[in-house]
Amino acid sequence: MYEMNLTLDLPFDQALEKVKETLMANHLGVVSDVDVQAIFKNKMDKEIPAYHIYGACNPKLADRVIGAEPNAGTLLPCNFIMREEGDKTVVSFMDPVAVLGLSEAAEVRAVAEEARGMIEKVMEQLQA
Repeated sequence: MYEMNLTLDLPFDQALEKVKETLMANHLGVVSDVDVQAIFKNKMDKEIPAYHIYGACNPKLADRVIGAEPNAGTLLPCNFIMREEGDKTVVSFMDPVAVLGLSEAAEVRAVAEEARGMIEKVMEQLQA
């Protein structure tokens, strides 16, 4: 699979704060935010529930990837989405092994495994 997901029994804004705090506690920061809901509204006048695409990054891991294979930066950062589903929020993390596995560089693949472990830890903490 290309992603790992969970559902939080929280409204979107509360879930977002919890996810950001948990990521930061695990040395991952949110470096980008694409507000798909706003884009759809502005560009197509289409209403959808809250839906954001975020980029999570650990600069030291990113440095290792770019150092090993400069063009592998196209595979960064580790994206995740958060989407509103009623009064709950679905959080879906990209599996870095699936994406960074596109590289043949051993160091890039090692970083992918390390990043996956970090994301799995985040998911475990979010579900606790």
